[in-house]
Amino acid sequence: MKFPDGIKYHKEHSWARVDGNKALIGITDYAQDALGDVVYIDLPDLNSDISADNEISEIESTKATSSVIAPVSGTIIEINEELEESPEIINEDPYEKGWIIAIEMSDPSELDSLLEAADYESFIEEESK
Repeated sequence: MKFPDGIKYHKEHSWARVDGNKALIGITDYAQDALGDVVYIDLPDLNSDISADNEISEIESTKATSSVIAPVSGTIIEINEELEESPEIINEDPYEKGWIIAIEMSDPSELDSLLEAADYESFIEEESK
């Protein structure tokens, strides 16, 4: 499983890659692996406001339906529309092509409560016991 550095991880298995005040958001490699083959994602609306720790989307797989939880708050400025036709991209490349939304963060200090890669990996190991 991959846990790239330079990404902040939420304990609900979402991630944020930050560039200035913009954050790309997706689900972790661990989450996509646990879900199995992703068959559908309910993408949120452009320009909607999201709040940290709240659901932003639902992903359906061959195994289950799962909520995507926002790691940080902000306004959606971009949606990965490629996922509408090819949701399996989330399985193939969860950290690059499989991003879900981009937001303009409203409170960058929320990043302080997220985990670094090594901490997230330790969290996963503990949760799996």
